[in-house]
Amino acid sequence: MQFPNPLIPGQLIKRYKRFLADVEFEDGGTTTAHCANPGSMLGLAEPGSTVWLSESDNPKRKLKFSWELVEVDLGAGPTLVGINTAHPNALVAEAIQSGTISELSGYPALRREVKYGVNSRIDILLEDNSLNRCYVEIKNVHLMRKNGLAEFPDSVTARGKKHLDELSNMVREGHRAFMVYLIQREDAKDFSLARDIDPAYGEAFDAATQAGVEALAFACDISPEGIEVANRIPIRV
Repeated sequence: MQFPNPLIPGQLIKRYKRFLADVEFEDGGTTTAHCANPGSMLGLAEPGSTVWLSESDNPKRKLKFSWELVEVDLGAGPTLVGINTAHPNALVAEAIQSGTISELSGYPALRREVKYGVNSRIDILLEDNSLNRCYVEIKNVHLMRKNGLAEFPDSVTARGKKHLDELSNMVREGHRAFMVYLIQREDAKDFSLARDIDPAYGEAFDAATQAGVEALAFACDISPEGIEVANRIPIRV
């Protein structure tokens, strides 16, 4: 995924009300940008951090800029982190269609945001000529508290638990189901669950994988020019 226009660097003043971020540009000007991330963004919203914004040409938008990237350093050198949770579904769909995610290849039809289960929508539904389908749920990951170890979730997520339960039900009906953790950072070497943050999610993950739900984790290549799904990384449960 390439950004349609060059990102604009700045310095984070503060993030507030979850979806707003005040940013100072290099020329001293300031703006309020949209933060498309409902999570806690633990460790990613420190005032003074270098950030990158995209600029919209839609005159109807209330906020012209969107926060896309932040630079962080856990002691092993700076790395870029993608914080826009609107991107992972498109990134994974792109990677499936290009063959980057070989585990999900071989399906001629790909649909997004398809209703299923109990008042749910699956992020990606893969279909072929057989009666079996492949349900793919995608979670954005950017939490890292220890160098190299990406974690999910960064806050309690009842919605995430529900998705695991729904995937388990699809497996019981004879379909395939995948949970894909897309890590929007380049420094991830391993992935694990943040069970101390949300024990119930950890329990739901264990039950889902025992039911036959498959889990995958992928890091990303990130630059101010674009984001792409890169290498698969091990899951430590």
